[in-house]
Amino acid sequence: QVQLVESGGGLVQPGGSLRLSCAASENIFSIWGMAWYRQAPGKQRELVAGITSGGSPHYPDSVKGRFTISRDNAKNTVYLQMNSLKSEDTAVYYCTVWGTSYWGQGTRVTVSS
Repeated sequence: QVQLVESGGGLVQPGGSLRLSCAASENIFSIWGMAWYRQAPGKQRELVAGITSGGSPHYPDSVKGRFTISRDNAKNTVYLQMNSLKSEDTAVYYCTVWGTSYWGQGTRVTVSS
């Protein structure tokens, strides 16, 4: 069973940056894509970035140009670089093996002045 551990969340001012990390317990990136989702209070969980097993990134329009997903195969770690953060980016961010039931515990991101 794959375990995912997110880190890197916190409080940041509008316009600031954060980098989230997701460490996987197994070397799965060559087989599975990975994705980051977020869930804000009272809202549904939504995709913010995905990367296929072949390394192709995907972003929704809401974060395109601000967020970047990447991975380090040697470290079994996926990253989410978030720039130009807005208050509406405030949410709990989750890492997942894309299309599976494997999810991390989430890391909270708060964008506020």
